[in-house]
Amino acid sequence: MSTATTNRVPDRIDTHDAQRRRSRTVLIGGLVAAVAVLFVVALLSVFLGTRSISPGQIFDTFFQYDSENTDHLVVWTLRVPRTLAGILVGVALGLAGAVMQGVARNPLADPGLLGVNAGAALAVVCAISVLGVGSAMGYVWFAFVGAAVVAVAVYLIGSLGREGATPVKLALAGAAMTAALQSITTAILLTDVATFDKFRFWTVGSLSGRKLELVAQMAPFIVAGVVLALCTGRLLNALSLGDDVARGLGQRVALARGLSAAAVVLLCGAATALAGPITFLGLTIPHVARLITGPDYRWILPYSMVLAPILLLVSDIVGRLVAKPGELQVGIVMAIIGAPFFILLVRRRKLAEL
Repeated sequence: MSTATTNRVPDRIDTHDAQRRRSRTVLIGGLVAAVAVLFVVALLSVFLGTRSISPGQIFDTFFQYDSENTDHLVVWTLRVPRTLAGILVGVALGLAGAVMQGVARNPLADPGLLGVNAGAALAVVCAISVLGVGSAMGYVWFAFVGAAVVAVAVYLIGSLGREGATPVKLALAGAAMTAALQSITTAILLTDVATFDKFRFWTVGSLSGRKLELVAQMAPFIVAGVVLALCTGRLLNALSLGDDVARGLGQRVALARGLSAAAVVLLCGAATALAGPITFLGLTIPHVARLITGPDYRWILPYSMVLAPILLLVSDIVGRLVAKPGELQVGIVMAIIGAPFFILLVRRRKLAEL
C-alpha cells in the first residue's frame, strides 16, 4: 500500500508538469500565430489605401524603386512609414496599458484614460506654440516630461484618503485630469490658428504623414521602453497579490513601481510624439491578452505587445477605406471601437479587480 501511495504522487507531479508544458506550448504557438497575423496586417496596410496601386507596382517599389514613379513614391514615402509607425505605436501603447493595469491593479488603467497621453500632448502643444519647438526630437522630450508629470499627479490625487489608490479613485482622477488637460490643449489651439492648422491631425491621433526619419528617431525610445516593460513580468505578478504579499515574497515594491513608471513614460511619450494621443488601445488589448493567457503577466505583456499593433493597423486601414476619397483618422476609429468596450468593461463586475 505504501508503494502504491508513493507511486501516485510522482504520477500527479508528472501530470501537472505535462499540463504546464502543454499550456506553455499552446501559448508559444498562439504568440507565433499572432506575429504571423501582424505580418499579414502590415502587408495589407502597405497594399491598401485611398489610391489604388497594383501589387506589381508595390513589389517593384521594394525591388526596383523608381523615384520618378508616383506609385512608388506613395508606397515608399507614405504607406511604409505609416505602417512602421502603426507597429511602433501599437507595441508601445499595448505594453504601456498592460504595465499600468498591473502596477495599479486597476482594470480601467490606460494611458489615455488616466491622462498620460493628454499630458504628453499638452506639453508638446505648449512647446510648439509657446517655445516654437519644431522638430520631432524636440517634441519627444516635452512629451516625456508631460507624461511623467501627469502620471505622478494622477497617482498622488488618486492616493488621497485613507483607502489609498483604489481603482475607482485612480480612474476618476485620471478622467478629471484628462478633461482638464484636453480643455487647455483645445484652448491653446483655438487661439493659435497656425498651431491648430499644423497639428489638427496630430491632436486627434493619426498615423498619416509620418516620415521614415521621424519613425527612426522615435524607435530607440520605444525599444528601450519595450525591454524595460518586458522585464517587469515577474514584478507585476508579485504586485498583483498586493504590496504586503509582494514584500513578503522578497520584492522591492518601490523599485518595481519605479521601473514600471519609467517604462510607461518612455512608451507613452514616444508613442504620443509619433502619432498624437490615441485612447482605448491600452485599455482594450491587455484584457484581450488576459482572456488568452490568464493572469500571468509574463505572458500578458508579450501578447499585448503583438495584439495592439494588429488592432491599430486594422483601425487605420478601415479609416482609409470607409471615407474615400478622404480618410478617417485612426484616433477616431479607435474611439468608436473602444468606447463600447469600455462601457462593457465597466458593467462587468468580474473585471472590477485584477
